[in-house]
Amino acid sequence: MQFKHPELLWALFLLLIPIIIHLFQLRRFQKTPFTNVKFLKKVVAESRRSNTLKKWLLLMTRLMMIAALVIAFAQPFFAEESALREKETVIYLDDSFSMQAKSDGATLLENAVQSLLISIPEARNFTLFTNEKVFRDVRLPDVQNDLLAIEPTTKQLQLNEIELKANTFFTGDSETDKNLIIISDFQQRMASEQPDTGGTPKQLVQLRPETNSNVALDSIYLDAQHSENLELTAIVSRIGSIDNTPVSLYNGEQLIAKTAAVFQEDNTAQVRFTLPKNERIKGRLEVSDTGLAYDNHLYFNLDTLDKIKVLAIGKSDSNYLERIYTDDEFLFKATALNSLNYGNLGIQNLIVLNGLPSIPTALSNSLRSFTDGGGSMAVVPSNEIDIDSYNLLVSNYFSTSFVQKVDAEREVTNISFRHPLYRNVFEKNVTNFQFPKVSGYFRIKTTAPTALSFQDNTPFLVGGNGMFLFTASISPENSNFRKSPLIVPTFYNMGSNSLRSPRLYGILGNAFSIDVSATLPDDTILKLTKGDYEFIPQQQALSNKVTLSFDDNLKTDGIYTISQDGKLLRNISFNYGRDESDLSYLNLDQLKAATKATSITSLFDSLEKDSRITALWKWFVILALLFLLIEILIQKFVR
Repeated sequence: MQFKHPELLWALFLLLIPIIIHLFQLRRFQKTPFTNVKFLKKVVAESRRSNTLKKWLLLMTRLMMIAALVIAFAQPFFAEESALREKETVIYLDDSFSMQAKSDGATLLENAVQSLLISIPEARNFTLFTNEKVFRDVRLPDVQNDLLAIEPTTKQLQLNEIELKANTFFTGDSETDKNLIIISDFQQRMASEQPDTGGTPKQLVQLRPETNSNVALDSIYLDAQHSENLELTAIVSRIGSIDNTPVSLYNGEQLIAKTAAVFQEDNTAQVRFTLPKNERIKGRLEVSDTGLAYDNHLYFNLDTLDKIKVLAIGKSDSNYLERIYTDDEFLFKATALNSLNYGNLGIQNLIVLNGLPSIPTALSNSLRSFTDGGGSMAVVPSNEIDIDSYNLLVSNYFSTSFVQKVDAEREVTNISFRHPLYRNVFEKNVTNFQFPKVSGYFRIKTTAPTALSFQDNTPFLVGGNGMFLFTASISPENSNFRKSPLIVPTFYNMGSNSLRSPRLYGILGNAFSIDVSATLPDDTILKLTKGDYEFIPQQQALSNKVTLSFDDNLKTDGIYTISQDGKLLRNISFNYGRDESDLSYLNLDQLKAATKATSITSLFDSLEKDSRITALWKWFVILALLFLLIEILIQKFVR
């Protein structure tokens, strides 16, 4: 038994007062002679024994009454040692998408919030944080509505990140008891590579769904493009024993196709849709299942493509370029140098110097401005060139310079399959290829990456970041490169990369950028809108396009509209990552923790029991009143 005010126990010395009063009687008896002395002596002896018993009973009751009152004022209580120390409580509530799984007719996140509202004492201060939000040093009535409004998020902290973040909320007072409560379903992706520090005591509460099954729309891609149609393929995955599920395709709110995904042994299924080519589609794929909700839809968009502007400058035959840059994707134009309109250079996406003997200074300066503004350029020399005029232009890129002409036959045998021009062009690294050859080439010095090279590793095609340079003429008199299968992917990718077409969709939280064919006057910007939401992305205005970059600014999936002064330019789609769709969980037996529970209510009941203080002062007041009643009864009935 412990006392809240132990200093009041000194008052027990008051017990000496009734002892003194009873032991030292202040009343004096006077002797009176009387007859029949024998009878009187017997009566007096009996009266004195009865009186002495009554006095001892009164003494004991008064002593007990005073002692009970003193002890009551000292406020005795029973409690564990930890109950007397100050408490600091930090709660981590997992609000990731995996907490959308159902249990008892509600999501795990909803059940967790309701349990916290029931379990946390209203008078206790605590700190609660989620993957994105923080409620620091608050009481339950102050944040009750905020907790009820928590929505699932795509972010997920790992266990070591949770502990590190929680430690920033604890004070440095070593006299306080610190408790970190982690409430989560403990997916496998929460595991951290760093070992547990074992510092702050952790209370783990693992919430589990009723069923461990889920269907997710993983990804979509364009499988093939035909003259009039596109083949769209969607990947659907499952967890559990689901055999098949319907998949619906919407254009806006209009249902345009529906099929069934039949799962294979690898727990995936592929579904294909045929869509019209070069038509604006605000696509949305949907499935329906009882698992997670966030991965049941996937947004994408197909826009009418902006035709890429390609300009070839030179007297050389440009028919080979015209066959590559066809009208369905490109706006190709060829012009001789003497009829070139310099004012049209800035609106092009790709400029090909096609076999110029020399490059005028004015053209070099214009091309430098063009590439600085985001344009792309390909330099194809003629068989004989003015090296100085060429170096005036190419020295601005990768410290490149022409050295000398080499009249020797060389075969192009080396392909850099990792170069942006040939990435994803070949299914595998080919060796039995019909390689082109040249009769003469120019030796150069450069730091540019090599895309194609001769058998002695001398470069034939170098470049990157919108600037490409051939070291030999590809005219029929010098090379058979125009008849080689390499010419199509080489020049086609130069053109297509000069204006990057947007992907079907981006993943929220991942870096993502697209090019929009637009010219922005001063103080004009592009905006992103979705319903009433409006957002200004990071953008770089170039002479012939605007590059939009996205990082982790956007929080909600869906189809957004890119507009300029209210005019629709194109649509862009964003989806959540599918990391949360894998419903595999950690084994808590392998984690260090002070307590491991499956119920928030039971954990808080246990913590409250450890902190419970049993006050006894009321019982001692009752005991004092009881002794007072006993004294009254003794005074009345004992003679």
